[in-house]
Amino acid sequence: METKPYMKTGRSVSRLGVGGWPLGNTAHGHTMSIEEGVSLVREAYRQGITFFDTAPNYADGRSETILGEALKGIRNNVVINTKFGHHPDGEIDFREALIRTSVEGSLKRLQTDYLDSIILHNPPHDVLKNKTGHFNEFKALKREGIINGFGVSVDTPDELSMALENLNVDVVEILFNIFSQQNRVHFDELQRRGISIIVKVPLDSGWLSGKYSKNDSFTDIRSRWSESDLKRRHDLVEELRKLLDEAGSLIPHAIGYVLSYDAVTTVIPGIRTVEQLKEHLHASKTQITPQRRKEMEDFYHQLIENAPLPW
Repeated sequence: METKPYMKTGRSVSRLGVGGWPLGNTAHGHTMSIEEGVSLVREAYRQGITFFDTAPNYADGRSETILGEALKGIRNNVVINTKFGHHPDGEIDFREALIRTSVEGSLKRLQTDYLDSIILHNPPHDVLKNKTGHFNEFKALKREGIINGFGVSVDTPDELSMALENLNVDVVEILFNIFSQQNRVHFDELQRRGISIIVKVPLDSGWLSGKYSKNDSFTDIRSRWSESDLKRRHDLVEELRKLLDEAGSLIPHAIGYVLSYDAVTTVIPGIRTVEQLKEHLHASKTQITPQRRKEMEDFYHQLIENAPLPW
């Protein structure tokens, strides 16, 4: 498993990580049990994965609970990133007075006495502009040894610009995939400043697996897409297949594309089953040539850049 340094801690992480959203969550009528989640996480670790991303609100706290149970005994061999702002009860509340209580809850569920990193979970712009006291609290927690680093999760280049202009962060989590390439304009600056990059949504919520079509319907967070959104994504997948001459799974191309950028520290696709884990492990070994990467960049510039897909 290829690794990269994480933050400026001397620790390294696997470039393929685990996105903890599916852990303990419900999909296709099945709710992942604690036991199933623990087994999956332990298998990921056995296969060389050492980076795990989660949040207090994922599966109402069960994602952190599963990771805590699965990783006890090997805690110091792995890196865990969690978040602040979205709470286990479903509330979104970024008041800085809640940071320490939220961290304590995460520590308890994760069965640990420290967090490798904590990031603000898509915070308001005032926070990104450093007009609040959030980062003073994070710095205090870092001095106390409760966290080793902190940062932000953002979606757009403008939000990332705000963070880079106003904050001194250790890590950022960003939206980046073949269909959403806009944040790569900041890669050189992030790398120059030694800021670790976690890439979220590398498969565009499943579309870049190649398994969905315009005829699919969704009852989860993906239900926010309109019929026209579904049709456009369907058409883009078909265009991408033509470009890549690929009739099968697009996952190796999607994961390989993200990891072809040296600035990217780790990528965190959601993993729900051992079969998906194996597929993503295989995909992480895909080598994308400079010519192929340029073709995928041109695909974005020509078909998406001037009319970005809604997230």
